[in-house]
This record gives sequence, C-alpha cells and structure tokens, in this order.
Amino acid sequence: MSLKSKISSTFTLAFAVVAFATFASAQDAARTESGAKNFEHGEHHRGMHGGKGGRHGGMRGGMFGLRGIELTDAQKEQIRQIHEANKPTEAQMAEMKAMHAARENGAEPTAEQREQMKARRQEMRAKHESVQAQILAILTPEQRQQLEAQKAEREKQREQYRQQRQERKAAQDAAKPTDNN
Repeated sequence: MSLKSKISSTFTLAFAVVAFATFASAQDAARTESGAKNFEHGEHHRGMHGGKGGRHGGMRGGMFGLRGIELTDAQKEQIRQIHEANKPTEAQMAEMKAMHAARENGAEPTAEQREQMKARRQEMRAKHESVQAQILAILTPEQRQQLEAQKAEREKQREQYRQQRQERKAAQDAAKPTDNN
C-alpha cells in the first residue's frame, strides 16, 4: 500500500469517525447519579473489549463538542432528535465499512469507487454542517459564546502542538548524520 493511499485511508477513516460520532444519538437524559459520576470519570469507555460499553462508542452520545456547556434537558432532547434524524442508514454504514475493508486489504479503488467516496464525503460534510447549524440554533447566546471560546482554545492548543511537532522534527533532522558520499 503506497504512502499516498495510506494517508488517504487514514484521512477518510478519521473523517468518517468524526462525522458518524456527530450523528450518534444523544446521551440518555435520565441517568442515575452514580452513572453520571462514572461517566464523568471516564468509565463509560468500556465498549468492545472491557465490559458492556455504551451504544454510542463513548463519544458522549454526539455531544462531544458540547462538553463543558450546561444544556437544559429540553436542549439535550432536541439535540438527540437532531442526531437521530441525521444519522446514517445501516446501508450507508455497511457501504463505508466495505470500502474501508477493501482499502485495508490493499485493493485499489476503481475510478467509480473513488467518485462514490468523494460524493459520500461531500454528503457527510454537508450533513455535518447542517447538524451543527441546527444545534447552534437551539443554543442560547451565552452557550454559543462558551462554544466559541472553547473552539478558540482548542485551536490555540492545536497550533501549539503543531509548533512543538515542527520543533521536534527540526531537532531530529539536525541530529541525523549526513551522508557525504
């Protein structure tokens, strides 16, 4: 598998994970006190290999991006309904899994499959933007302001990480012996 196809596969998988997490159903509003405590301490990530796990794969039921924002029960329900209405069908999920499995097994996609993947990514991007707009519409101005502040903080941290990574790479490149043959 070439580097280009590995990068493409990784990007496609990462985008699909983010998009599908957005479309997951909202968290249960009627959570017990101990359940809420366990959830806050990260014990909800048991899934596949270590316990029952949640039906949402641990992404806070599609409210991952709203972490730290106090939502009313009515807002949580509205968000759950938005996600439910926009989640991918089983056929779409099966199609994406089949395409990903084929790429993992080294099969190069045909031109038609590449076009299908491109169209699917565009659909997912449009649906994701639609979901975000619908969710923003139900937030109060204060909640939107909190969301923007969190977004700015994440971008700042991301930029710091990029800079640190570039500095490490430069240090590694400088430490490599040069071949003067």
